Amino acid sequence: MNTIESNVAMRRVSRVLQWVGGFTSRSSVAATIAVVMLAFLVSMSIAGFPNRWQTGMSTTAESITLVMLFVIQHTQSRQQIALQLKLDELIRSSPHADDHLVHIELAADAELIEREQGQVAHHESLREALTTDE
Repeated sequence: MNTIESNVAMRRVSRVLQWVGGFTSRSSVAATIAVVMLAFLVSMSIAGFPNRWQTGMSTTAESITLVMLFVIQHTQSRQQIALQLKLDELIRSSPHADDHLVHIELAADAELIEREQGQVAHHESLREALTTDE
């Protein structure tokens, strides 16, 4: 498979994962799943909790959980990237903003801690200035 075909396949997979994430986030889907689960539990109790049903339900639940783990991770990662791009654009457009913050998420941990401490100190000094002015 060449690069173009793999990019097309990746985009298709991404769209499917986004659709699954959007579909499963609806309250109607959650309510439907709750009703189905309740009906299944009632059926199991009436049937005497057969082992085959329990095994089937357990396997199905574990499989769905594993798939949803990747769906959620993909959609959250995509949303995080989009949000980061929007914030970067806001930083770039502000004349008073520090341009070093545009890609701060790529910085070393020490730089992140240093910048955070600088921000905290700056905000504390602003608060102190406000309380002394009153």
